[in-house]
Amino acid sequence: MEKVYGVPEGMTGEKTSFCAGCTHMLAQKLIVECLNEMGERDNAILSLAIGCSMNSVGVTDIHTIQASHGRSAAVATGISRMNPDKIVLTYQGDGDTMSIGIAESLHTANRGEKVTVITINNQIYGMTGGQMSATTLVGQKSTTGVRKPELMGYPFNFAEMIGNLKAPGYVARGALYSPKYLMQAKEMIRKALRCQKEKGLYSYVELLSFCPTNWGVAPKDCLAYCEENVLPVFPVGEFKTCF
Repeated sequence: MEKVYGVPEGMTGEKTSFCAGCTHMLAQKLIVECLNEMGERDNAILSLAIGCSMNSVGVTDIHTIQASHGRSAAVATGISRMNPDKIVLTYQGDGDTMSIGIAESLHTANRGEKVTVITINNQIYGMTGGQMSATTLVGQKSTTGVRKPELMGYPFNFAEMIGNLKAPGYVARGALYSPKYLMQAKEMIRKALRCQKEKGLYSYVELLSFCPTNWGVAPKDCLAYCEENVLPVFPVGEFKTCF
């Protein structure tokens, strides 16, 4: 029998504490597959954020360093400047990238550091208890309240913002919702890594993800929820490309 699919080399098989229905592991798989196909997995260094991303420790066979909350982009900057031949990535949540770490994230992009920032956007603080984040939708419930624009402002569209900066080479938003979206997301990650490797430029890929636990939505209903509520606010696509 011909084998048509298997666990990619570089996924360790370690158990994680991701919740049922979470799509973080799909993102991890796509990153590993892209690095494998480029022959760069042993040459990559991953700067992990505080948050649900910490659950990916040990899941992949990639050199990893743990950053403080919101500081992944700053840590990645230091690593990249000292190791310009390495593929340097961050793996962050929307709270880490756009709330606690907004200064580091924005200035890393504006300087055009030679890093690839991957942000999992599930519109909530996951690991810390379901608090409101920068990307929480208008009217969405969180453990710290319901987003009201007149009080908390609107969801933060970071990709659109840095897509208008001069320095970044590649900026895109994908989704981890279905096979169609996964194929698109993988191509975005591949382009981002190539932009860093071949052009020496900053790349950003935002990946829309499920969070059934903190949304209070059953996993089987998440796709419909996202198509109705998330995609109109966070459209997928490329906002800047160097190719």
